[in-house]
Amino acid sequence: MTAALNIERSVTGQPWRWRRPPDDSLGMDALVDELLLARGVAREDLARHRDPKLRDFLPDPSCFADMDKGAKRLADAVQSGETIAIFGDYDVDGATSAALLTLLLRRLNAEPIVYIPDRLMEGYGPSGKALVELKARGASVAICVDCGAQAFDALEEARAAGLDVIVVDHHQCASLLPVAFALINPNRLDESQDGAAHGHLAAVGMAFLLGVALIRELRGRGAFEALAEPKMLDLLDLVALGTVADVARLKSLNRAFVTQGLRVMAARQNIGLSALAEAARLVKPPSCRDLGFALGPRINAGGRVGKSDLGVRLLTCTDPEEARTIAAELDRLNEERRAIEMLVCEQAEAQAREQAESPVITVMSGGWHQGVIGIVAGRLKERFGRPTIVIAECEDRTGKGSGRSISGVDLGAAVLAAKDSGLLIAGGGHAMAAGLTLPAGGLELFRNFINERLAADVEKSRADKALLLDALLAAGGVAGALCDALDAAGPYGAGWPSPRVAAGPVRLLKTGIVGDGHVRGIAAGEDGKSFKWIAFRSAASELGQALLSSPPDARWWLAGSIKRDEWNGGDAAEMHLEDAALA
Repeated sequence: MTAALNIERSVTGQPWRWRRPPDDSLGMDALVDELLLARGVAREDLARHRDPKLRDFLPDPSCFADMDKGAKRLADAVQSGETIAIFGDYDVDGATSAALLTLLLRRLNAEPIVYIPDRLMEGYGPSGKALVELKARGASVAICVDCGAQAFDALEEARAAGLDVIVVDHHQCASLLPVAFALINPNRLDESQDGAAHGHLAAVGMAFLLGVALIRELRGRGAFEALAEPKMLDLLDLVALGTVADVARLKSLNRAFVTQGLRVMAARQNIGLSALAEAARLVKPPSCRDLGFALGPRINAGGRVGKSDLGVRLLTCTDPEEARTIAAELDRLNEERRAIEMLVCEQAEAQAREQAESPVITVMSGGWHQGVIGIVAGRLKERFGRPTIVIAECEDRTGKGSGRSISGVDLGAAVLAAKDSGLLIAGGGHAMAAGLTLPAGGLELFRNFINERLAADVEKSRADKALLLDALLAAGGVAGALCDALDAAGPYGAGWPSPRVAAGPVRLLKTGIVGDGHVRGIAAGEDGKSFKWIAFRSAASELGQALLSSPPDARWWLAGSIKRDEWNGGDAAEMHLEDAALA
């Protein structure tokens, strides 16, 4: 990547780089193509990425190992009236996966049993006890969604009890796979090349593909001559929510899932999602950001600090009044979760400061609520710029941990290696997130292992860190029309970063502190135009102090994202500032 504006050290201490060198002659349409190219799209593939449609990205489900086997077993169960059980994880990806399959099976006149384990009492993934219980309740086939890739003992017990288990997961697999009737996971080490290319999918994406395969199998059997064929596209709102909330990379098929899913969500077909949007005080149709920061956390709150099945119950609800009641309860639990999170985060950060130079920050304490440790790990990762694992010590001195990683550092593989080395009771995940169970007294051995294994990757990732820019603007370029052009290359999220632009050179006018430590001002450019900017929660930071103390005649380059000015409406826009450098 080439240097941007010759800035090697900004106010925040980082270099600026262009994702692609800017072309001042580009029009708005060409700008969209440049944004796509900068995010890894091949030039010959631009057409389908400008407006990602499902038909242009959806693979043949048969390319995944065990997909056809799983679909045929479900088709047999549907047609013969067998009882089907769904065992889901307690997070948003698990809830949306379970809800998607529940709604689909209902439309096939096959009402399933849904089982969501309690985070504190049962922990992550299927247990043999739970699966055997489902068999005792009459289920002959069970679908484990967003879990099961490491459930060796549990699946062995299920098989012994005569329960056929279909695993639909996306977490990393070991070379040895657990016994299952079908194990559908693009991250199987023996997966085909076409299947492995979709390793970035969330579990809900894989559940959707299983649904497509099931419908195709039933169609081939003539099942829809007397039964209306379910429309899989109607379930894309759930796929979008689970994909974004699980921080899956928004490239190729995932981007199509979210783009089309947001359109389905805007139509408010799902009663539960509509009630949740109302509880979250979302007036406009939800955006990609709303999925990650408004709807997702509320679904998660049930599994974190409340009843683990509330999310699935809401998403499969058919009664508007019941949906509003559940949504209100999830909203209340989300506020409770935030209060617990703040307390744990404060305590964990105090420990983390002592490891600020370690490759991986690993903190542990008794009394921490297991439902928030993943969120706290994410907060500390952002605060210190390093992979972080937060472990809640249990009464028996074992620990339940959750980790979040930085770009270029595969935390899931490292945790799996620690488990294989005998340092963990259980563990696994994917590149950016992992979960684990630590044996009593095992913290230091695990900490040494994870630091040694990931030190080089962390060092490289941090050395490569720079503020990446997409375009250079004069002050007059900060306008609503630009917002529209930038939005056209979305949706943005993990693996598909929001555009960041530089504007300048500008002088800073009317700079001051507003609200909860935000720094706001007006930037006046040499083209005679000006725009508003705001640097959130920056008053006490290096960036905020530099802006507040800027001499009247100083010239600056400002870097950040361009957003519509919701207060003024019209064509007004403002910059949400991330960094600055003297011009």
